[in-house]
Amino acid sequence: MRLTIEPLDARDAAVVSLLHAWVTHPRSVYWMMRDATVEDVRREYGDIDANPHHHAFLGRADGRPAFLAETYDPSRSPLADLPELQSGDLGMHVLVAPPDGDPLPGFTDQVFGAVMAHCFADPSVRRVVVEPDARNEAIRRKNVAAGFVELREVPLPGKTAMLSVCTREDWEQARGDAAPHLTPALMDRAHRHLVAKAIGEYAHERLVAPEPDPARPGWWTLQAGDSSYSFSARTYPLEHWVVDPASITPPPDAQRFVAELAPVLGIPDRLLPTYLEEIASTLAAATWKLRHRRVPVAELVDADYQAVEAAMTEGHPAFVANNGRIGFGLDDYTAFAPETGEPVRLTWLAARRTATRLSLGAGQSEPALYDGELAPQARERFERRLRSLGRDPGDYLYLPVHPWQWVNKLAVTFAPDVARRDLVHLGVGEDEHRPQQSIRTFFNVSRPEQHYVKTALAIQNMGFLRGLSPAYMEATPAINDWVAATVEADAELQACGFTVLRELAAIGYTGDAFHRLAAPSPYRKMIAALWRESPVPRLAAGERPMTMAALLHRDADGDALVTALIKASPLDAEAWVRSYLRAYLRPLVHCLYAYDLAFMPHGENLVLVMEDHVPVRAFMKDIGEEVAVMTDADRMPLPPEVERIRGDFPDDVKALAIHTDVFDGVLRFVAAILAEDGVLGTDAFWGLVRATIEEHVADHPELADAAASYDLLRPRFRHSCLNRLQLRNTLQMVDLTDQAESLMFAGTLRNPVAAS
Repeated sequence: MRLTIEPLDARDAAVVSLLHAWVTHPRSVYWMMRDATVEDVRREYGDIDANPHHHAFLGRADGRPAFLAETYDPSRSPLADLPELQSGDLGMHVLVAPPDGDPLPGFTDQVFGAVMAHCFADPSVRRVVVEPDARNEAIRRKNVAAGFVELREVPLPGKTAMLSVCTREDWEQARGDAAPHLTPALMDRAHRHLVAKAIGEYAHERLVAPEPDPARPGWWTLQAGDSSYSFSARTYPLEHWVVDPASITPPPDAQRFVAELAPVLGIPDRLLPTYLEEIASTLAAATWKLRHRRVPVAELVDADYQAVEAAMTEGHPAFVANNGRIGFGLDDYTAFAPETGEPVRLTWLAARRTATRLSLGAGQSEPALYDGELAPQARERFERRLRSLGRDPGDYLYLPVHPWQWVNKLAVTFAPDVARRDLVHLGVGEDEHRPQQSIRTFFNVSRPEQHYVKTALAIQNMGFLRGLSPAYMEATPAINDWVAATVEADAELQACGFTVLRELAAIGYTGDAFHRLAAPSPYRKMIAALWRESPVPRLAAGERPMTMAALLHRDADGDALVTALIKASPLDAEAWVRSYLRAYLRPLVHCLYAYDLAFMPHGENLVLVMEDHVPVRAFMKDIGEEVAVMTDADRMPLPPEVERIRGDFPDDVKALAIHTDVFDGVLRFVAAILAEDGVLGTDAFWGLVRATIEEHVADHPELADAAASYDLLRPRFRHSCLNRLQLRNTLQMVDLTDQAESLMFAGTLRNPVAAS
């Protein structure tokens, strides 16, 4: 693509009209001209044209107007009095035109590069200066990627700006390196962090057994093949290890470490390369975050929902290879990984109604669903597209897909379906979304009150190809309705403020060749989506949502968000943890005792509601795939369409819904962070956990038999292991239709809430 830059003619009415459409578009909110009239725009750029220290330029892509650029002398601007300014500085602004149709991947980066080249074409320019609105995280990330250094926030008319500068040398270095995050120093940090986690989690699952160093208290050695590693570490209840990454000697290489341990870890030879690829991808993501996503915890204490979501850097706390994303290229990663925080406009298909399943929950209808999810102009555009092909819009359902999925799978693997117009590409929607930590689920940032959208995504990530089955999802809305009704009718759960975010609708296309085969396959899970309620409409004044995964987050400097939240709250640590456990643990215990109902309550599946930095209640999500009723029909009758969630589990496995999924999967990490930070000792923490369970029993004597049956305070419980599942089969670590049979155990763990 050829990009050109020319002086802007503010006397040209057509140019002024075009600029007016650009600067008043909702995407251009930070340009601060949303309410401008055409005459306002003409006057503004006429004034710039008359100012010898300020210049405006029109950028074209292959001759088509595509962006606006401005340069100015900072010493003759509102920045003039700042001490950071230097001789040779040139100020710069750039505005990329809102896309007409599908956004072109990488186009904004190309424009940014062209404008920077235009600035540095003047040999007297030593630095480019920008001052984006401090809230504009997307452009700030692009600035940093281009070589800018953020100096500080400065007050300017109409905004608080992030003053940033880029030297000619920094720009040339950033421009010449397609992967500036892949440096020896950052990779060493990534290797150390991942190997420290691997030692801790493999030791936790009793795959390896570090030996204490008799000469140095607190130090350990681990033999891995022909290598011997030495490190310092501390251990906590539930055999939880905290390994100091900087202490590991010799300097570790995560792939070599895993390969050396492969015989011990039980990785099949045929799957070892796949696991090593997931390790490499996890390392690459870690270095990218260290280079581009260094958000101090102090900035997250009061940050909004999506800012916190994008700032999470660890992924699943237990899995070692947890950022695999096999199938993504570097450009896909920067466009679609949740930590990049980039907005995404979903691709929409029209799917022939006779070959597509749409399931709707209670109170939902097809017109209401699409009226809520698609702006009128998008619906009109889609209908025009179908009519232009001689198709009746009434014969189709609208199905959102991940942009990567369309480009890499649907337009190729399902080319016959597209060619015969059973699938019709309609373009992108109007709304901007943000990928969540689960990577294939999107939050609507244009209209936060609208539904999440969960899409099929055929990348290999953390033991699964991330597809969605139309057949399996057909019952999802009905399952969610039953769970939601059960929760809403329960006085205890309502007193705790516990509720679920329903998956209201599910859609999947089944007209392809793969659905005509007898054997199931991943290809049947590539064209499907579901819609889930947003928590935003349910928030009261003074409340804000936060992913529970944030409680396990440490920033690049090692500061913990949970510690910062406690210090910012009006409560002491014990009171804060007590409130958290009432919002999180107590409802889960009650669901188990009262209904034999178990969720998958890990950090990404819980949205905490924070009030004055304290968790006061919780939303549970991801219901359809990960909820189970663990009793027979006599104790808990279910509607026929919901019967799928009933499971036959051994008694000693049922309690693992709390012991493994809550104690081992979440609370052991929170407890260790608070202990490491000197905020709350582990005895006090686990004492509060025990008290939460005992208080529930005391308040519900009618559930005494169930409490005795589950016996959550027993001395020991079975040690169910997650990494063992992935190591055994990194392509599909569990069978979702029979998860209990997929579990792998390593003896028992001492229960930290048992009576001493």
